[in-house]
Amino acid sequence: MMSTLTAFVLAAFASYVGAWYVGMLEGNFALLLFMATVVTGIYWVAERLYFLPQRLAAVELLAQREAERRAELQKMGIQQVDVDLSQAREEALRQPWWLDWTAGLFPVIIVVFILRSFLFEPFKIPSGSMIPTLLVGDLILVNKFHYGVRLPVLNTKITDGNPVQRGDVMVFRYPPKPSLDYIKRVVGVPGDEVAYLNKQLTVNGQPVSKQALPDFFEEDSLRYIKQFEETMPTGSSPAAPGLLKKHRLLNDAERPAFIAGADEFPFKDQCRYSVEGVVCKVPEGHYFMMGDNRDNSLDSRYWGFVPDKNIVGKAFFVWMNFGNVKRIGAFD
Repeated sequence: MMSTLTAFVLAAFASYVGAWYVGMLEGNFALLLFMATVVTGIYWVAERLYFLPQRLAAVELLAQREAERRAELQKMGIQQVDVDLSQAREEALRQPWWLDWTAGLFPVIIVVFILRSFLFEPFKIPSGSMIPTLLVGDLILVNKFHYGVRLPVLNTKITDGNPVQRGDVMVFRYPPKPSLDYIKRVVGVPGDEVAYLNKQLTVNGQPVSKQALPDFFEEDSLRYIKQFEETMPTGSSPAAPGLLKKHRLLNDAERPAFIAGADEFPFKDQCRYSVEGVVCKVPEGHYFMMGDNRDNSLDSRYWGFVPDKNIVGKAFFVWMNFGNVKRIGAFD
C-alpha cells in the first residue's frame, strides 16, 4: 500500500514539473519546494518513529530465533553451526525504495529549502535589461534576509531588515505576473519624485550625475552603445539622500525618449507621461525600478511601481558565467 501511495505522490510531482517545463501550466518553484519538504518530512518522521523501529524489531526477532535454534542444537550435541545472518540482517534493515525516495531525500531538501527561503537564492539573468552591470547568462546570488526575513511562498515579512535604498539591485516579483521574478535597480523610494526626461534621471528635482565612458560593445547586436557612469544618491527616503553610489548604464542614441505602450497599473495617476519621458511620484510602500540598459528595459516606466510585498531580495554576487568565468565576483 505504501509503495503504491508513494508512486502516486512521486508521479504527481513529476507531472507538475513536466507540465511546468513544457508550458502547460504556470509553475511556482517556492511552492513546489515547500510541498516537497513537507511530504518528505512526513515520510522522514514516519521512518524514524514507525518503519525503522519495525525493521529493528524484525532484526531482533531474527537474532532471538537464531539464538533459540542454536540452543536447541546444542541440546542435541551439535556445537558448531555454520550460519551467517549478516546478509539477512542487512536485508531486514534495508529501506524500501519508497522510503529511499522520500525520507532519504528529506535532509537534502530541508537544507536547500532553508538556504533558498531564508539565506541565499540563485538566479540566472535571462535578458539584457541590466547590461552592463549584469550580462545574459550570469548566475547570481540574492540575499534573502537583507531587507528582512520573509515567510516562504507567502512572502510575508516577519523581521525587519535594512531599508531599501536607491541604487540597490533588487530581485522582485513582477507586479503584473507575480509568478515571474524580475531584476532591476531601485531609482525611487517611497515619497520620491522620479523624472526620466530626455534620458536624464532626476530624483526629487536633483539631476543624477552622468559621466561619459568608452562605448560598450553589445555582442548580440554587434554594435557599440553609449555608456555612462551614473552617480546615484542612496538613501531610503526623500529626507535622507544618503551617500553617493556609482554604477554604469547604457543609452541607445537611436531610441526615442518617449515611453511607448505603458500599461494601466495601480497609482498610474501619480505619473505624467510626455514625449520627453515620464515623471512619477512614488507612493508609500512602493519602489520605482529601472534597468541599467535604459533603452532596452521593461521596467517601472511601463508597468508601474513595485510594492514592498513583492520584494525577493538584494542581488549582490555573480557566482558563475559559463561563457565568461571572469564575470565571477561582487557587483553594485
